[in-house]
This record gives sequence, structure tokens and C-alpha cells, in this order.
Amino acid sequence: MKKFFSNNKIVFYIFNFFLILLYLYPGSLLGLLIYSNEKIQPQITADFLISSNHFYVFVILTILGFLTFPKFNQFKSLIIYLVSLSIILEIFHLVIPERSFQWSDLFGNVIGVIVVIFIQKFINEYGFFKK
Repeated sequence: MKKFFSNNKIVFYIFNFFLILLYLYPGSLLGLLIYSNEKIQPQITADFLISSNHFYVFVILTILGFLTFPKFNQFKSLIIYLVSLSIILEIFHLVIPERSFQWSDLFGNVIGVIVVIFIQKFINEYGFFKK
């Protein structure tokens, strides 16, 4: 699995492109596609202190990033990129019409990245999934 993603970085880049497109679209592009109403945001699960949708997306993005860039020297740059992206995209909601900055969304983004980092560290430290 790691080999597939590290050899096909385009998957990570395409996921990034669509994530940025969804974040910067004024309104809900998914709501427009699913409900034919860009004012309705699809909700996967109920929010609890943080935005669950944002948490899930950044967990998936971080896992894809770790699979795409498996070398240790790339982790630091990847983590800086992911945390910066999660903050910057939410800050853009201050100026995008029909979007609003929300702390729960920002925390969902950042916590999604941090959770995967801790799981990756735990796996590396305790040797799970090694041959």
C-alpha cells in the first residue's frame, strides 16, 4: 500500500486540489451536488466540540500524506504543510462570501492532523505492522 502511494503521488495532489476547491468555494459545493442547495452542508456525523467533517477530511489527508511521503526526512515538511494548510484554509473563511470562520472547524482540522501523527508515532515506537 505504501508503495502504491509513494509511486503515485498524484493521488495526494488531487485530494489536496479538491480539498482546497471545496474550502474556497463560496457556499457548500457538496451541498449543491447532493441536495441541489449550496446553503446546506452535508454532515457525516454529529459534531462534538470539533467539526467531525473537518476532522475526518484531515485524518484522510494526513494518512494519504504519510503513505505518499514515507521517508523520515519528508515527515517534518509534510507536518508543517498539513498544519499550515488546516489553519490557512479556515482563515480564508473570514473573507469568502457565504462562508464563516469557526473555531470548531479549525480545531477539527488541526486535531485530525495531530491524531494521525500520534498514531504514526505509536506505531513506529511499538513496532506494529512490522514484518
